[in-house]
Amino acid sequence: MPSDRVIGVDVGGTKMLAGIVARDGSCDRTIEVPTPTDGEDSFVAALVGLVDELLDDGVAAIGVGVPMTIDRRTGIALKANNLPLESLDLVGSLRERFGLPIGLENDGNATALAEWRLGAGRGASDLVLLAIGTGVGGGLVLDGRLYRGWAELGHVVVDADGPRCQGNCDGRGHLEAVATGETAERAAEEIWGERDARRLVESARAGHVEALAAVRRIGHFLGLAIGSFVNVFVPEVTVVGGGFGAAAWDLLEEPALAAARREALSPADAFVRIVPAELGDDAGLVGAGLVGFEALDGER
Repeated sequence: MPSDRVIGVDVGGTKMLAGIVARDGSCDRTIEVPTPTDGEDSFVAALVGLVDELLDDGVAAIGVGVPMTIDRRTGIALKANNLPLESLDLVGSLRERFGLPIGLENDGNATALAEWRLGAGRGASDLVLLAIGTGVGGGLVLDGRLYRGWAELGHVVVDADGPRCQGNCDGRGHLEAVATGETAERAAEEIWGERDARRLVESARAGHVEALAAVRRIGHFLGLAIGSFVNVFVPEVTVVGGGFGAAAWDLLEEPALAAARREALSPADAFVRIVPAELGDDAGLVGAGLVGFEALDGER
């Protein structure tokens, strides 16, 4: 009988969330720790520690979503934009340590997989996922299949020669430079002298003019990117999630939809559909678990 329990680990720029994931997407025994930012050894040790704490005889596989580009030929996690990580053989290390099937996927792809199968994208053949947090994760479903390439949608240019992108990216005016929780932190600092994205969102919701303008500007840039994705992929739905995306959705939706419809070619502009993610903070964890099940089923 196929196992219905794996360990999923969702690695983000600021936190790592792990838990036991069932095939229906339900999660149990979740653990959250800060993501180590002082090097690869600390990161791998933290990852192994999370799995060790959750591992029991009923766990059949491990799935991990990481904010890194992945070489599909070798399985090596090549580089992270917002963490000091590169050239990690996580599959090999975890398989050697635990002796279980190991699934590894980019965190944006894993989140897209979860929302497509179990969340806001159920039933869609073509989907764009944008997870707005510390950075912007992205994922695609095309013709009913998860796109397994880099899908670094956060690095599309939306502001020509605009602000320098964050982390290890040298580009300018990327979506990740102007539409993240980090963007909100900077906006709050400009207004009040302190970095506080939560305050920015709450003040915008209360009608503070500068705060509202800052959040709507983030929504506008988000919509510019979505309009371009519509012109390339014509998705049935664009799903917006991530910590900041969920927290500020009610403020982001209108400017994002207006900008996307302005940029999208006719007749697609009339059918642009942008919806909030349904799986909340667990989306990446659920996606990592589904990747673990793929590894388990592939080794049978």
